[in-house]
Amino acid sequence: MDSPDDWDPLRHPGHYFSRIARGLTRVGDVRLRHLGFATAQLPVLTALKDGAGLSQKELAKWAKVEQPTMAQMLSRMERDGLVQRVPDPQDKRSSLISLTDATLEKLPAGRAILRQGNAEMTKGLSEKEVEMLVSLLRRVLENVESMEP
Repeated sequence: MDSPDDWDPLRHPGHYFSRIARGLTRVGDVRLRHLGFATAQLPVLTALKDGAGLSQKELAKWAKVEQPTMAQMLSRMERDGLVQRVPDPQDKRSSLISLTDATLEKLPAGRAILRQGNAEMTKGLSEKEVEMLVSLLRRVLENVESMEP
């Protein structure tokens, strides 16, 4: 293991996870922009993709973000015509958020962009290597999530 004086971030996976995440966000934002989507919205788009209506609280939990962060994102998405709010019939103080018809129509094109990005990102890896990578990343994600307070 490294001593404190010779610690090299290039020898540790966290460095690469961070760079990969930032790079994929930059690329994804550029590629999705013409559809009116951003990578930060992917958890909301995914959670509501089948026409579901969920509360802001449920979406924040799904996306693993704080409620104020989700509130800001949903306000922008509503402003941009991506989501709509309707009163929750079970709780009159709350509303359910769902994707607009226009957004639902754009989702297949967004999925195609993401599939292409995944293919480019794993270029040169065999199908078996991609399966192994996904398996390892799932385990790392579980470890990271178990570290959270």
